[in-house]
Amino acid sequence: MLKEQDKIFTNLYGRESADLFAAKKRGDWSETKKFLDQGSEFLIQQIKDSGLRGRGGAGFPTGTKWSFVPKKSDPREGKPHYLVINADESEPGTCKDRDILRNEPHKLLEGCLIAARAINSNSCYIYIRGEYYNEAVALQRAIDEAYDANLIGKNACGSGWDLDIFIHRGAGAYICGEETALLESLEGNKGQPRLKPPFPALIGLYGCPTVINNVESIAVVPEILRRGAAWFAGIGREKNVGTKIFCISGHVNKPCNVEEEMGISLRELIEKHAGGVRGGWDNLLAVIPGGSSVPMLNKEVCDTVLMDFDSLKAAGSGLGTAGVIVMDKSTDIVAAIARLSHFYKHESCGQCTPCREGTGWMMRIMDRMIDGKAEIKEIDQLYDISKQIEGHTICALGDAAAWPVQGLIKNFRPEMEKRILDHKARIRV
Repeated sequence: MLKEQDKIFTNLYGRESADLFAAKKRGDWSETKKFLDQGSEFLIQQIKDSGLRGRGGAGFPTGTKWSFVPKKSDPREGKPHYLVINADESEPGTCKDRDILRNEPHKLLEGCLIAARAINSNSCYIYIRGEYYNEAVALQRAIDEAYDANLIGKNACGSGWDLDIFIHRGAGAYICGEETALLESLEGNKGQPRLKPPFPALIGLYGCPTVINNVESIAVVPEILRRGAAWFAGIGREKNVGTKIFCISGHVNKPCNVEEEMGISLRELIEKHAGGVRGGWDNLLAVIPGGSSVPMLNKEVCDTVLMDFDSLKAAGSGLGTAGVIVMDKSTDIVAAIARLSHFYKHESCGQCTPCREGTGWMMRIMDRMIDGKAEIKEIDQLYDISKQIEGHTICALGDAAAWPVQGLIKNFRPEMEKRILDHKARIRV
């Protein structure tokens, strides 16, 4: 369990003001100039040494991502570099970045300045989902405060480095949470993923070297530098280090966002912070541990699994955004996954044939599965369709659509078969 003194987001619940004065009292914007003066290579190495992995879902090492951007000696240095912050947060079950934007915006802005210096960028765009109106207002207020205090802008923090930060509001498309679709949207185009390679670190926004990071990934950077890479690396388990904001929703007594250490057990996370499963732990049916796009876990696995990248991968799921969706035994599990199939079918950009056609196919079969109006053989057909989508699309939305269905079949196939047989029995009567 995370010690109180190790928490980074001390105002996550908004009990204090989010303004600059209060943020400075909490330690934000202290020693920032000293870090900037250390230069790019120092900053990148510190984040590498900390073991920070991206908090947006993929879990890619943040320092390594920064290091991919061409250095000054590179002949492509004539191009500007861009930092883009992904605040789209459209994953069902996920609402961690929202609270950072509302209550800790200066942590994000300070992190933007440090990250921009690390990749030699003078421009940062924060892409925020359109539904986050209040969050966008709060963030713009913080940006204005930072400009007025000369913390960003020309000669930011007196460091000699210039950084301008702009907010770009999206229009509610889930696909724009994918980094290259986000770049397309920023450029004024339809939000559709790009083929990779080339990767954004070489050819990104406006064809220039670009780093795209999640809000939480960037917001923890200043505190890592203040307390030291070794401090952050000492929390959690090897290769799964640091603190993490978990979003716990569904059939728990106290749904919440909570900052905890990576590697905490799922059961401890739910029972200590969310008041336990409604009706007690034995009433648990399943948990989706990382936002709606990862496979669910049954109760047997939930009893012992740890909440980090590698443990959940070994259990056949993933940490994703750490959006923990708890379902008790009152849940119609087939209907729940059918609802997710509707979501992914609706949000598919339609660029890739397997996703465009396959998500609709899965949705229609799942709709019939709810009442058992299907054949037993269609369960295998459903699985085959999901495998034809998974890994066969430009971006990971195809995987996101396939995995909930695969998790259902893996864990609750007997329930699906029972519905089909019960429906046939009712017809015969």
